[in-house]
Amino acid sequence: MSGISGSVSRRAVYARRTAVAGGLTALLASFVLSAPAAQAAPPTPPDAATVRTYLAELKVGAEGTMDGYSRAKFPHWITQSGQCNTREVVLKRDGENVEQDAKCAAVKGTWFSPYDGATWTDAQDIDIDHIVPLAQAWRSGANTWTTAQRQAFANDLTRPQLIAVTDRVNQAKGDKDPAQWMPPLASYACTYARMWVTVKHHYDLTVDPAEKNKLTSVLSGC
Repeated sequence: MSGISGSVSRRAVYARRTAVAGGLTALLASFVLSAPAAQAAPPTPPDAATVRTYLAELKVGAEGTMDGYSRAKFPHWITQSGQCNTREVVLKRDGENVEQDAKCAAVKGTWFSPYDGATWTDAQDIDIDHIVPLAQAWRSGANTWTTAQRQAFANDLTRPQLIAVTDRVNQAKGDKDPAQWMPPLASYACTYARMWVTVKHHYDLTVDPAEKNKLTSVLSGC
């Protein structure tokens, strides 16, 4: 009888363990199903080691003036395909479940702003930020470019130059460089610095001393 009782006891323990394991599995599955999908993003910049090399290659000099500057000299947002311009392409790329109307305008979707961690469901709350602002580029060498070169810069989807972010955060940034402004969300600092240097390196733009010092400091911790 003791052997039978022991067998029954072991089966009961096994059953309880199986039930617990099943419950944990169900809970984990529920969490996975309810967790948000990975957010789309701009092209990934090179790693920090590569970007530190890029930074060392940038010419250091005082910023130029705003003489002659106009946003009109950086034509944007240009048509990318059909009725879709650059802004709408980025909204589609950086959002989740984005729906567009017949004119390619985003009428539904969810956007996560990596600058401040906010989530939005109205495209009107989203700005498309130029990582390196147009006016900043002008003062860093773009004043000597042709209009075609400035247009390519202002609509660059190949490099990490355009990103969908909270409008008021983008407006607070303005045309500031990293020595003057960094994303409020500190966890995005490394990515932002890598993006900034990658763009300036590709377009052979200069950095001023304070800007380089800030970028060096951020990248050293990446």
